[in-house]
Amino acid sequence: YQRRVHGTAHSCKRKGAAKLRVLDYIERKGYTRGVVRDIVHDSGRGAPLALVQFRHAWKEKKVLHRMVASEGMYTGQYVYFGAKAQLGLGNVLPVSNMPEGTIVCNMESQAGDRGKLAKASGCY
Repeated sequence: YQRRVHGTAHSCKRKGAAKLRVLDYIERKGYTRGVVRDIVHDSGRGAPLALVQFRHAWKEKKVLHRMVASEGMYTGQYVYFGAKAQLGLGNVLPVSNMPEGTIVCNMESQAGDRGKLAKASGCY
């Protein structure tokens, strides 16, 4: 019946929220390295998601983060997060360290909000 499924959310195949790492001391003062483990399709989203694996800041374990995959990312690629990271494909660094005309995606509107603007794979 139509009434039975009225108002239900179709979210059973969603992979999860696409967010950047939490802004910590390592990102503010230096950089940290992650490895792209997989690039997955998320239903209901225009851009694919990259599953990036990092070392935990103070525990002996690995942490998996989901972020919007920028155009040209591949599995096994190293990505660098932080203020001293170099400008490169998939790297995350402050806007003040980028030259004018840089193509960006998944930009933060305020420092530490984990990405709110331009959440597509190749936005300007």
